[in-house]
Amino acid sequence: MKAIGYLESHPIDHPEALLDIELERPIPTGNDLLVAVRAISVNPVDTKMRIRAAGENGRHLVLGWDAVGEVVAVGNDVTTYRVGDRVWYAGDLTRQGSNAEFQLVEEHLVGRAPNSLKDAEAAALPLTSITAWELLFDRLKLPRKGAPGADEPRRLLIVGAAGGVGSILVQLAKQLTDVTVIGTASRPESQAWVRELGADHVVDHRQPLHEELKRIGIADVTQVISLTHTEDHFDHLVECLAPQGQLALIDDPETLLDIRKLKRKSVSLHWEFMFTRSMFQTADRGKQRALLDEVAGLIDAGTLRTTLGAHYGSINAENLRRAHRDIEQGRSIGKVVLEGFG
Repeated sequence: MKAIGYLESHPIDHPEALLDIELERPIPTGNDLLVAVRAISVNPVDTKMRIRAAGENGRHLVLGWDAVGEVVAVGNDVTTYRVGDRVWYAGDLTRQGSNAEFQLVEEHLVGRAPNSLKDAEAAALPLTSITAWELLFDRLKLPRKGAPGADEPRRLLIVGAAGGVGSILVQLAKQLTDVTVIGTASRPESQAWVRELGADHVVDHRQPLHEELKRIGIADVTQVISLTHTEDHFDHLVECLAPQGQLALIDDPETLLDIRKLKRKSVSLHWEFMFTRSMFQTADRGKQRALLDEVAGLIDAGTLRTTLGAHYGSINAENLRRAHRDIEQGRSIGKVVLEGFG
């Protein structure tokens, strides 16, 4: 089968950073599905893994943790899916990824793809939807509309709202909770994108965030979700947060954060890593399948929309190198997707 992989970690402009290769088609056992991959998207985790991890024992490492495809074979213990089902998933960071014609993935991590979206449109969403959902409802434990306490005033600041996670996070927060959503974006086109997705306010994270909040008449926020460059904004975020607020983040700060600064306001700190459930085989990992199914239903109902930002063509090494390069340079709005092998 066709795949894109590498043996050694290299900068993206190195000719062997990502290579077109041929691998044997895997065979599913146990609870695994074998999925024929139709479309993928590229995430910052792909670029980080390319730098941090390498192939072992002469075996190429295949990246990719977002896919839409068709089930073509199932393991003996599979109970949820049949051959021919159209599915979507982010998968497991510890296994070979979706930059291949066929991929093994555990059924507990897989949802049914939304009927109303084409493959490329759907491929933009699994990883970011899981991340955003877990941030809102598993980490910050925000009540959904109609639940007890949902009408309590809450103000959520999303740092980096125009990116992949931010693009679906804004929608989920607006559609499923009663929080006031303030997104940050710096360029006119990214600010327009965040407004289009439903944010109540958009501020510029190149400016001091507490000053930006004052500019729009907001004294403080009860929750912050920081998606990128947390170390650059940390002091401003502490200042923006209300006493007993919550700070959640997903990125890997380049410098150590002095979390003692959170103590005076009794601010709680929450990490989100959507691969925790799959990496540690937690008993509740089936929640990812359930939330992917619910997101698919919300899309088919017209409540949510795809976050596809750009289509880079076929799934091959050249196009993936371009996607990695643009993501590393912070050029993307929404998600970068690729479709079909060529």
